[in-house]
Amino acid sequence: MSTRRTTVFSMVLIAVVSMAVGMVLTSRLDLSSSSSAQSVSLPPTNSDPITGTIDAETFRRIATAQTPMVVTIRTESRRLTQDLTDFFGGGDDLFRRFFGQPAPEQERPREEFTQGAGTGFVIDETGLILTNNHVVEDATKIEVGFFNDESAFYEARVVGRDQLTDSALIELVDQPEHDLPVAKFGDSSQIQPGDWVMAIGNPFNLAHTVSVGVISAIGRPFPVAPGRQQDVLQTDAAINPGNSGGPLLNIRGEVVGINTAIVSDRASNLGIGFAVPINAVLELLPQLQGGKVTRGRIGVNITAVQREAVELFGLPNTQGAVVASVEPDGPAALGGLEPGDVIVEYNGDLVTDTSDLQSRVTRTAPGTEVPITVMREQERTTLEVTIGELDLEAEAQPRSASNNNEDQSTGFGMTLSDLNGELSRRLGVPSDITGAIIRELEPRGAAAQAGMLQGDIIVEVNRVEVDSARSAVRELQLVDSGEPAFFLIWRDGTETFVQATKE
Repeated sequence: MSTRRTTVFSMVLIAVVSMAVGMVLTSRLDLSSSSSAQSVSLPPTNSDPITGTIDAETFRRIATAQTPMVVTIRTESRRLTQDLTDFFGGGDDLFRRFFGQPAPEQERPREEFTQGAGTGFVIDETGLILTNNHVVEDATKIEVGFFNDESAFYEARVVGRDQLTDSALIELVDQPEHDLPVAKFGDSSQIQPGDWVMAIGNPFNLAHTVSVGVISAIGRPFPVAPGRQQDVLQTDAAINPGNSGGPLLNIRGEVVGINTAIVSDRASNLGIGFAVPINAVLELLPQLQGGKVTRGRIGVNITAVQREAVELFGLPNTQGAVVASVEPDGPAALGGLEPGDVIVEYNGDLVTDTSDLQSRVTRTAPGTEVPITVMREQERTTLEVTIGELDLEAEAQPRSASNNNEDQSTGFGMTLSDLNGELSRRLGVPSDITGAIIRELEPRGAAAQAGMLQGDIIVEVNRVEVDSARSAVRELQLVDSGEPAFFLIWRDGTETFVQATKE
């Protein structure tokens, strides 16, 4: 983990822990520059099954052979400090109240330097190094130190980065006189729970520290951006602040992951660490070298297929991804996708779940025309969608809330009101939108649990248009307890499809 601005935040690990715990992770890169390094081909990976026994010298041999290719990274960045008055609600009043004198002319914010540290590993003898995206975030200066040469640091710069895999490629500007040892790569798709692994890194600025453990789990969903996640490897090999960007090695000494985060209630290791599978990073290496990683998008929000809704969708099982909303004029909308569609095939391949679909789309080059098969009102339909380009900043959509008018209770933990002309004007709702507005939500009610928000406008219930709170309640009363209902809601200019099971 990077030691700069280490943050502890809460998350829930599905099937591992049932309580919120902190995940130590630093913020992410928004810096790139062109590279002068020669183009390097994709490094070979060893996909042979891992066999053999572990003896008393196994980990010693790995540490001796692979530590030299691991580097320490130290960074420097600049930020503007806040003026003292900002903390007191300030300005002139601060001086008048506390010092009884006129306020002097306000000083300009001062520039402050912050330092950070992380880890990386050499992938090419020309000086290309892989590390975490967040290790070099906003860095104005990057320096690299080598094993047995830790008194000397060499300048480096960012070549390319990718937020979704939390990876960054940097290159040396100044080259050391000695030859650069280069990492070997294994096949992370072959890693299984119980496999022995080793982490080498720079925890708490203790350079080239070795720790050993096993793979605890594979395919853990790790949040990397709003609505986006990356499947990662989980390990109990000790990973601490400063280990970020370092290699996770198999017992052949091959890199199978890049260490990126830990779960902890403090800024230290509790035995749950995460590494991005190396296969996910290596397939992006040509784009990282080019300075920009381009990913696909289709402009939909998706949710899982609920077991209770399988029959109503006309599906054989819960495989697929339900289209909750479609971005107006986005690729999916232009291709004919609608809220309530269930995407069951993408480019001819079955879609297992939302993560599977998301991964397939992001890996598709923008501009590619892809057939997408959906279930719509229990009938299969195949649509042609031209993939757009992913922009993570533009993808985040604001949410609104509101209230008002006559109460209408439902069996889904929400209170509805009529959407009248005054409310429509206040909310900026087009005149052709009619329905019932959600006035209140029970925090643990079915509607809230399904993702509905206060201020959402229900325009359809079970594909029946509603024009008032009374008509919406009437349709909801037809749903039996324990059965799902389908809602089409209007939110922030977008129609969103929601599934909720009546209590």
